[in-house]
Amino acid sequence: MLTFTLRRLFLMVPTLLVIALAIFLLLELSPGDPMSQLPLSIPEDVREGLRAALGLGDPWYVRFLRWLYLFAVVEPSHMLAAATGLDNLAIEGPRLISFQTRSPVADLIMQRLPQTLWVVGLSYLVGTLLALPIGIYSAYRQYGWFDQFGVLISMAGFSLPSFFTGPVLILVFSIWLGWFPTVYDTMLTVSDWSSFWLQVRQMILPVAVLSLLNLAQISRFVRASVLDNLGQDYVRTARAKGMTERVVLLVHVLRNSMIPVVTVIALGFPTVFTGAIITEQLFRVNGIGQLLITSIYASDVPTVMTLSVIFAALVVFFNLVADVLYGLLDPRIRYD
Repeated sequence: MLTFTLRRLFLMVPTLLVIALAIFLLLELSPGDPMSQLPLSIPEDVREGLRAALGLGDPWYVRFLRWLYLFAVVEPSHMLAAATGLDNLAIEGPRLISFQTRSPVADLIMQRLPQTLWVVGLSYLVGTLLALPIGIYSAYRQYGWFDQFGVLISMAGFSLPSFFTGPVLILVFSIWLGWFPTVYDTMLTVSDWSSFWLQVRQMILPVAVLSLLNLAQISRFVRASVLDNLGQDYVRTARAKGMTERVVLLVHVLRNSMIPVVTVIALGFPTVFTGAIITEQLFRVNGIGQLLITSIYASDVPTVMTLSVIFAALVVFFNLVADVLYGLLDPRIRYD
């Protein structure tokens, strides 16, 4: 297992390099100019000076290698220095600057990340914790009233996109009933009980929208996997030995059923860090998803590249985590 894990970690480097190059080339071929966001009153010579200062006149491979050095070497040193308080760890020189805001990309991400983790992270946690018992009990009581209700909720979560459920919840609970605020106040600082309660109230609607989607997806996988294992020979053998239904279900069936479910949970976890683009736009959550959308509109290549490669790295890493968990859940799976 250790050899397999180390080998996969080493293979992540060339994989991410290829992904980064592919993303850069796609952005290079896409229409759009960062200078188009500037006012029309700015003279052309000033525009050209800005283009030269941003390095937009250099060949594409020079710009890619510059971004790669800043992304892989310079910015991690600044983040490490900020985390440890040792300024001498930061590499002196230019940083990875956003074309849109003229601020370091790492600073923009760190400013937006807490909002995304609060909303998207909590919704993923709530959806996962609810999906596991619902999927298990639905499979155990197949075709019962609870199973029928779970199927209804799951189909609703799959069928109704967030750009539909979001406005519906806003219309009902914010406008008609007035229970929750219509938009998310990202400037709110929790300092007392009233501000904490306001933070909870403004998080309920976006968390509910995202939790429904996660609940629908994961619960269906859990139900299907548990149903498949309930009919296996080892379950009949365990019951024949006199084991209680609780032990059979929670010890034997659940462990084998979690193998395909781990893939769904692990590969969905990177979305916690990259944000929910549509939901953040609906509720005005100033998170990573909104930053990505505005950066794409502004042709902000450094920001789009950084966010896209971080998302790709998270997907590759959590894919490795899922493979390692397979070996822990099923002793028959060995990679070495």
